[in-house]
Amino acid sequence: MQRSERHAFRVVELADGLAHPWGLAFLPDRRILVTEREGGLRLFEASGAGAGQISGVPESYASGQGGLLDVALHPDFASNGLIYLSYAARGAGGAGTEVARARLTGNALTELKVIFRQLPKVSGGRHFGSRLAFAPDGTLFVSMGDRGGFMREAQNPENHIGTVVRLNDDGSVPADNPFVGQSGVRPEIYSYGHRNVQGMALRPGTDVIWAHEHGPRGGDEVNILRPGRNYGWPAITYGIDYSGAVISEETAAPGMEQPVVYWVPSIAPSGMDFYDGDRFPNWRGDLFVGALAGSHLRRLTLEGDRVTGQEVLLEDLGERIRAVKQGPDGLLYILTDSYDGQLLRLEPAE
Repeated sequence: MQRSERHAFRVVELADGLAHPWGLAFLPDRRILVTEREGGLRLFEASGAGAGQISGVPESYASGQGGLLDVALHPDFASNGLIYLSYAARGAGGAGTEVARARLTGNALTELKVIFRQLPKVSGGRHFGSRLAFAPDGTLFVSMGDRGGFMREAQNPENHIGTVVRLNDDGSVPADNPFVGQSGVRPEIYSYGHRNVQGMALRPGTDVIWAHEHGPRGGDEVNILRPGRNYGWPAITYGIDYSGAVISEETAAPGMEQPVVYWVPSIAPSGMDFYDGDRFPNWRGDLFVGALAGSHLRRLTLEGDRVTGQEVLLEDLGERIRAVKQGPDGLLYILTDSYDGQLLRLEPAE
């Protein structure tokens, strides 16, 4: 049994042996889709019993931090069976983040279509992002990274590097995107100046997407995504380079957003979700963030848009937390990041 400041809970292992699991999504019948960075898409029963591999998955560039990344269901999945996958893919010039849409039919993907390609594709195997999140209006948010060696391009909205884009469900550009009709800016872009966004979640009861991103040595951030805003990387940052070199002397600048919270030293955040279920009533409204550095789950308490407290959970497991998501049963589901990754469920200790 584990204890937090507000709840006692237990950790139940549903599955292990996953090859760097990265993202998860829940089908209407409560079966669970799990992506593996090496390219596999697995389907589990709600109990954790394996229901096999899904075929027809797009080929991904499984190198460095690249591979098969996030998975999300179309808001009308129950009627149309559509799922979305983000992944790193090769192309002219190198590799970049892509998004494909397909129909899940039994244990196979059919009618697969690539609906977005990050441009330009560049060399290297770092900072692909990528999370997927649907807003209440049915638009799809896709996060990306600065691709490591191209961080200065995060301030250049003529490309997708270091951006979050907003798409219609077919990949077309929403007419009300903030840069539609402006020259020198990609119309898909919703926000820019990001380093490597590996967590996005819709705050319940709102139409607002929150996101977090990796800093370098320090400077991990949680941000509220606003249309057309510049989040500063690398012109402003609370971190320094891995070598110890200064990236920027500035932590704030006019026209650039400040984070809701930042971490120095880095916790290397990955995956996040708001909790609004009934099984842990004293956690309702809290924000949960997976941490790769320090190997824990971080719980943030909020008042409005302000972080009022933080708690470290699951530190005793010694596992890098890649993803966290509330299930339809009101429980929290966790993916641990390793060659023998696990699918875990947090349940109240009754």
